[in-house]
Amino acid sequence: MRKIFPLILLVLASCQKEKKYLTEYVNPFIGTGGHGHTYPGASAPFGMMQLSPDSRLEGWDGCGGYHYSDSILYGFSHTHLSGTGVSDYGDVLLMPTTGELLLTNGANGNPGYSSKFSHENETAQAGFYQVFLEDYSVNVELTTSQRAGFHKYTFAENSLAQVVLDLEHRDKLLDYKIESLDSNSIQGIRYSDNWARKQKVHFYIQFSKSFEDIKFNKKRSIAGISFGKLEEPLLIKVGISAISNKGAKENLQTEIPHWDFEKTKTETNELWEKELNKIIVEGKSELKKEIFYTALYHSLLNPNLYVDVDGSYNGTDLKSHITKDRHYTIFSLWDTFRATHPLFTIIQQKRTNEFIRTLLRQYTDGGQLPIWELSANYTGCMIGYHAIPVIVDAYMKGLRDYDAKLALKAMVNSAMQDHLGLKAYRENGFITASDEPESVSKHLEYSYDDWCIALIADSLGEAEIASNFYQRGQFYKNLFDPSTRFFRAKKSHTWFAPFRPEEVNFNYTEANAWQYSLFVPQDISGHIKLMNGPERYEEHLDNMFNAKTETSGRDQPDITGLIGQYAHGNEPSHHMAYLYNYIGKPHKTQKIVSEILNNQYTNLPDGLSGNEDCGQMSAWYVLSAMGFYSVTPGLDYYTIGTPLFNKTNVNLENGKTFKIIAENISDKNIYIQSATLNGQPFNHSFIKHTEIMEGGELIFKMGKNPSTWASKSIPYSAITKNKIVPVPFFKAKSQTFTNKLNVILGSVEGGEIYYRINGGNEELYTSPIVITSDANISSRIKKDGNWSNRVSAKYYKTDNTKSIKIESKYANQYAAAGEKTLIDHLRGGENYRTGNWQGYREDLIATIDLGKEKHVSSISLGCMQDIKSWIFFPKRVEYFSSTNGINFKYLGSINTTFSDSLEGSFINDYTIEVPKKKAQYIKIKAINYGYCPEWHLGAGGETWLFVDELKIE
Repeated sequence: MRKIFPLILLVLASCQKEKKYLTEYVNPFIGTGGHGHTYPGASAPFGMMQLSPDSRLEGWDGCGGYHYSDSILYGFSHTHLSGTGVSDYGDVLLMPTTGELLLTNGANGNPGYSSKFSHENETAQAGFYQVFLEDYSVNVELTTSQRAGFHKYTFAENSLAQVVLDLEHRDKLLDYKIESLDSNSIQGIRYSDNWARKQKVHFYIQFSKSFEDIKFNKKRSIAGISFGKLEEPLLIKVGISAISNKGAKENLQTEIPHWDFEKTKTETNELWEKELNKIIVEGKSELKKEIFYTALYHSLLNPNLYVDVDGSYNGTDLKSHITKDRHYTIFSLWDTFRATHPLFTIIQQKRTNEFIRTLLRQYTDGGQLPIWELSANYTGCMIGYHAIPVIVDAYMKGLRDYDAKLALKAMVNSAMQDHLGLKAYRENGFITASDEPESVSKHLEYSYDDWCIALIADSLGEAEIASNFYQRGQFYKNLFDPSTRFFRAKKSHTWFAPFRPEEVNFNYTEANAWQYSLFVPQDISGHIKLMNGPERYEEHLDNMFNAKTETSGRDQPDITGLIGQYAHGNEPSHHMAYLYNYIGKPHKTQKIVSEILNNQYTNLPDGLSGNEDCGQMSAWYVLSAMGFYSVTPGLDYYTIGTPLFNKTNVNLENGKTFKIIAENISDKNIYIQSATLNGQPFNHSFIKHTEIMEGGELIFKMGKNPSTWASKSIPYSAITKNKIVPVPFFKAKSQTFTNKLNVILGSVEGGEIYYRINGGNEELYTSPIVITSDANISSRIKKDGNWSNRVSAKYYKTDNTKSIKIESKYANQYAAAGEKTLIDHLRGGENYRTGNWQGYREDLIATIDLGKEKHVSSISLGCMQDIKSWIFFPKRVEYFSSTNGINFKYLGSINTTFSDSLEGSFINDYTIEVPKKKAQYIKIKAINYGYCPEWHLGAGGETWLFVDELKIE
């Protein structure tokens, strides 16, 4: 041990040696393991090209094309997504090989061009990647400019050099072409269908050496290019364009007109050094700096440049346009409106204006602001209309180099659509589970986005628009249940039940009720009042962070990084740790934020607790490590947490520097004891954007014990204009009943409740309403002379002689109306997530008691298929009858003949005719499809059987 110990000290000392350049701290392998979904390859800041290795052909953890746990590489493609939860890209794959020329990829152990590799012979830096291919003894080096890529392949001596060009790699081809122009250049197109349904990539490839031969597979979608023996490395340059082969060639020749690989590598490294120098951190370990600068690096990869050097770009109408501006793609707005874009308002102000002008061109070209835009495609992914807070946040911070009136017009256009539950939201003031899946999440996020519209409308003097959207910004109250203090789904205006806040179901987006329980960034003070004050709000926060980490219901891989029911691995939770500031308990924010900074981020491949999501996961870290976070994009301040580093210098585009100094900071000294701003006492738990942009010095004095610092200076988040009266809510055991039903009406914020039944006279509600027949109950609330929206609920009296016994077990998250779902006369629609379908992971076996013997002429069971959601029609449905409930006779069966591979939502009634049969009991057996077929994304996984309404005539 005496001999080894000094060696260990030497290694540790060398590891801790301060690096000369900030790019040396970037570790692109962070996030390539676990569920981070990042890629390790080369890209320029916000670059069009992401030249990176591909080790995965499919699967959720292959969304970035590479996973650190793999040992096989298929090649190096030129486009990649950073940390998304859906797969796409991987366009134009090149792979150097030797020996027998194989034009298949070698997946699943079959012969092909893939190769083994080892992480021991692999490196990655900002703008550079290197790996040694073991099967071919080829060393691969990659770098990029903004729109072009540079490959350097060093083959073993005397080996026959080959390069495979594969256009079939990854997603479905719609159109393609590989065209050899001469012995040194190739061009082509790749149009594909995946997440982006119509993605266009044109490419132009130049080789430093003339090739001797080119061979194709039968479809001419894969080419094998042979160069013979080479005495020096083979250099390959690739330009891409979404417009034309000419554009791809011009992009390449403009940006890399030479054959000097090191020159391009150095230039891109310098671009990264310039961007990383916008934030200089000092103190802490070199490891923490590695995490920080990799997070900053990941934050600056997206959006991606999407315009050729001549100004041509592909618009959201999928047509070519010309601009003198810089145009971008990859707007993962549900994720990035929270921290990434607010971070950009500090360190990327010029680009922020460029991003917003891009969003407005996307509106002008395609007719709508994007929700999740990918290569000019509106993907239909995620919820809300979060281009709006991105624009409004920048506008309220003084970044206004765009047409603000056009922006407002685009925002109102998004908010006044009828799709995705907006019609019900606009007309009723809320969305029910029957109106739209993920109704609670959509409702809450619409409400926040609407408040953002009100802000900019107010600023532009559009009073009528502002008034409308200030009201809509308070619609969040209409889904608040005062008895549980959670935002809950409504079904036919009655609270969705049973309710378990830890359950993941179709009422929330990638989350459960806990993780959406505090999403009211626009009116936190109003929400605190609904929760019955600061003490109850604090209790809720404490309970959330200290709850058991188990969730129930649907398997949701995005819910990771759990601290209690706080899920740092997914975006809905990201602001929650900072909410203690709003009740005068900033020390609790400091404790939780410190825990997240130190435990949820590491410098390992699995160093992210969830998907990187185009920079959001990393931007949270960057902002929080600086000591603050954007709880409410749209307001001109940041909520203070706790700084991670001794000193942080933010070098602003206006030439000024804002310094954040943490005196006496250590791993234990995480609590702020006092603070000064530019030498004056600073006792606010928030800091204004203008205070940062003016430059200066914010000094925190840190200690190991909680203090009362800033406990009386609470960040402002309130809607005070155009106050609304929340709608009443209904409580009833079911929407159907057999004898009588008690219906209870309630209010969120008090007031007098009025109701009418079946259009009769309006009465003041004083006690539960008892109904004995079909009833349509409408209700509204009067408070302080103002009225709420009127809402109504329908209740149906059903045959009390009929009952059902279900032997199978339905999933709680797909319970619908429970035991009586199949005989409640309420049919499910074409979307399984609206709550009227009952879901099983097994066969359905159920017996219906008709009450007495009856003539039965037909029996029918409604079933659904939606293969993208793993829901398949049953293999068959069998029917039996009995007069005594013991001895059953087989009546017949219906086999499924419908295709099990058609995408979309389909409903089928499995009906048999029964000739002259008397029975009191009818038994059905719906045989579950089984396991997902081999071709399915979930191959081998259990399928769902979804049923609703059993009709017996």
